[in-house]
Amino acid sequence: MLKGKRIILGISGGIAAYKSVYLLRLLIKAGCEVQVVITPNGKEFITPVTLSSLSGKPVISEFFTANTGEWHSHVDLGLWADAMVIAPATASTIAKMANGVADNMLITTYLSAKAPVFIAPAMDLDMMRHPSTVRNIELLKSYGNHIIDAATGELASHLSGKGRMREPEEIVGELEKFFASGDKLKDKKILITAGPTHEPIDPVRYIGNYSTGKMGYALAEEAARRGAQVTLISGPVSLTANNPAIEVIKVTTAREMLNAAQQSFPEADYAIMAAAVADYAPQNFSDCKIKREKNGIENIPLIKNPDIAMTLGLHKGEDQKVIGFALETDHEFQHAVDKMKRKGLDAIVLNSLRDPGAGFATDTNKITIIFADGHSLEFPLKSKAEVAADILDSVCDCE
Repeated sequence: MLKGKRIILGISGGIAAYKSVYLLRLLIKAGCEVQVVITPNGKEFITPVTLSSLSGKPVISEFFTANTGEWHSHVDLGLWADAMVIAPATASTIAKMANGVADNMLITTYLSAKAPVFIAPAMDLDMMRHPSTVRNIELLKSYGNHIIDAATGELASHLSGKGRMREPEEIVGELEKFFASGDKLKDKKILITAGPTHEPIDPVRYIGNYSTGKMGYALAEEAARRGAQVTLISGPVSLTANNPAIEVIKVTTAREMLNAAQQSFPEADYAIMAAAVADYAPQNFSDCKIKREKNGIENIPLIKNPDIAMTLGLHKGEDQKVIGFALETDHEFQHAVDKMKRKGLDAIVLNSLRDPGAGFATDTNKITIIFADGHSLEFPLKSKAEVAADILDSVCDCE
């Protein structure tokens, strides 16, 4: 799975840096091309000569080569790699990554990386459990990074607890598992809706909701990474899709989203309805801004918007699956089940506004996936990138 992959191995200044030599050796043995980027403090623990001998490449540590003045482009490195692995990641490096403190080559490379990033923390147990470290790791998760959680055992301080960098074989295993999922949806076509819809009242006002589209866009990126051809029908959001396999169709209203979905759905294997579609729209639209000083807006007659998930769910073919979303505030499970049955869905992803960190405008989500046959899967709070992977693992037939 790793043969031919281009890996940036980032090494920061901790005693666990000695394990990075073994990790580098395993990556090279697996057929990877590896570029080592090491912090100045990292060189106090392991020499660039050792790393360069194993990788076959000069080790990068500074922005410029001292003798020649050659510029090392962190931007080019970020575009070159298929993955970036930072092992060990010390408390200092984690804090800088989480907060964008770009004061060394490793951090600037991380900030420029377009590929997935894997972070293997290593530090003493008190540093590991300090609230600032816990917060910084959660921040990194929320950005979509993959955290290879520290192990528990004897530490350099001779204390025992959580903080050991995971073994090199385990880190390689995480990479293999990640890349193994990269073609699971090859040749599949997936339709995804994302974001809110805006239903105009007049040229400056609309009915809408707080959806940011983060969940739908995370699903689109993960599906495209797995080889799918993705059609992303997006309401008004500030996000952009990065993968060229994602075709983005921009819409504003529920009716525009329905029309786009109906045009794309016949070719789709899966439809994942992550958009927060407004249930109602104003019956009338004013071409001019309604002036409060004149007639004002005492009431706005509303009409029901079309139910896009139901439209697709009740008209899907035998080989098509439609997955819906349910954001609830009370009697969550039962409401979600009722919605799934009523709309002819194959599964529904439930999240509750009563769960901290779930719902609109967050980088995390906590979901339960309920299936038409009655069984369900419950997941803990995770980043939306991780949630997207869980959803696709659960609802897509990838054999």
